[in-house]
Amino acid sequence: MIDRSGLAEFLRARREALQPEDVGLPRGFRRRTAGLRREEVALLCHMSTDYYARLERRRGPQPSEQMLASIAQGLHLSHIERDHLFRLAGHNPPVQGAVSEHISPGLLRVLDRIDDTPAEIVTELGETLRQTTLGVALTGDTTRFKGPERSLGYRWFTDRAARARYDPAEHDFLSRMYASGLREVLALRGPGSRAARLADLLLERSEEFRRLWADHEVGVRPNEVKHFIHPEVGALELHCQRLVDPGHAHSLLVYTAVPGSESHEKLRLLSAIGTQSIH
Repeated sequence: MIDRSGLAEFLRARREALQPEDVGLPRGFRRRTAGLRREEVALLCHMSTDYYARLERRRGPQPSEQMLASIAQGLHLSHIERDHLFRLAGHNPPVQGAVSEHISPGLLRVLDRIDDTPAEIVTELGETLRQTTLGVALTGDTTRFKGPERSLGYRWFTDRAARARYDPAEHDFLSRMYASGLREVLALRGPGSRAARLADLLLERSEEFRRLWADHEVGVRPNEVKHFIHPEVGALELHCQRLVDPGHAHSLLVYTAVPGSESHEKLRLLSAIGTQSIH
């Protein structure tokens, strides 16, 4: 059963404990509200201000699990705080571990402070959970996919369009890398895991994957330097730095160019272009 008073008080306390700079928002002028405004939280949680306000006023329908997950992420809740939120709203907390898509507050704080560089947070199966604006401009919005298509490794073998922004000279290596990586995750998570289901689907749908899977290759690691082919600015040579959150099986990938290089100038151009013509 939903605890409306407890839920309202908890949401209000967590909102007031956050500052705009904690979540990557500008502070602005004439700020009288303690912490974040309700409309700022609603923006972060991808919901209407009216819906969020009703929760703080002990009104409205019982939030769904999907809505609660969005609120937990928007308010940068820890796993313990997220589970408390679910219980207050009358739901069982989500399962923790490798399948969790709840990004840790620490990793989110790092991403929120990156505003001039392509970056993304991904799961161990290559599913994009969050991107910076420049990250979307570089690779497109890769958070929009559903089902198995959320995994870049899955799309790599089942949708030729997934390879369009990567240098063709590296396609063979990347195919080996995705097959190798999935085999390692499957061994770690075991039969019945999401990795196992992805492997079964790919064995059914991709001849190239079947051939590589039969090689039983493991240990193929990503190159630090990645070569992209962007539809607006052309070839880009970017260094990829990875920050791993082992407790949640998530990684923050940050793509940078050598200062003064042609790719550095193209990133600046891409920042100016933004996502206005990118789909």
